[in-house]
Amino acid sequence: MSSNDWHVDNTSNCRSVAQRETPEDTVSPYRLYRFLTQLDDILLAQASDELRLVEIRTLVRSFLNESPWMMMQCPQPDPKRGWAVSKLYDDTDYPLTVQLVSWNPGMLSSIHNHGAWGLVAILDGEERNRFWQPQTEGKSMVKTQETILQPGEIITFMPDAIHQVEALGEEPVLSFNLYGKTDYKARFKYNVQTSEASPF
Repeated sequence: MSSNDWHVDNTSNCRSVAQRETPEDTVSPYRLYRFLTQLDDILLAQASDELRLVEIRTLVRSFLNESPWMMMQCPQPDPKRGWAVSKLYDDTDYPLTVQLVSWNPGMLSSIHNHGAWGLVAILDGEERNRFWQPQTEGKSMVKTQETILQPGEIITFMPDAIHQVEALGEEPVLSFNLYGKTDYKARFKYNVQTSEASPF
């Protein structure tokens, strides 16, 4: 298993970041309500998305390490769409998105940003992430980097990071996904040939 995680900045540059030690006093099993409360504490104490994500990566790793029930909750990909999403927590007053996502092998997403900070932790399977930068409208986008994520790895995104996801291998890719409050006016999908952005 890799000893590194990944972080993608607002210019779609991806860098490796060392995994931090998880606290030894983590309660097992680590219940969802405890995770959400500790997540709220981080968000209230830290205003910078960049610094929040450092702490959130460690929190998520502790949560996943001590939550074996998580794999039992993962949805199977829909045969027609090729993917499925299961919300772990759904409250109209809660600004964050907490979900489990599954992709059939070979599925390829659009090129998009999220309009929010985000985190994806790979539970099973392999996922390729390609990172893109738009150019002057009418010119092709530039691929900055790509990385293949393995089970146990975590990648975090700043709100303007642009990526594309491809499910690799022969088995579904399962992931735990967490997103901050989304600014839907700043969430886009992109045309790779023209760099044109449209609402997503």
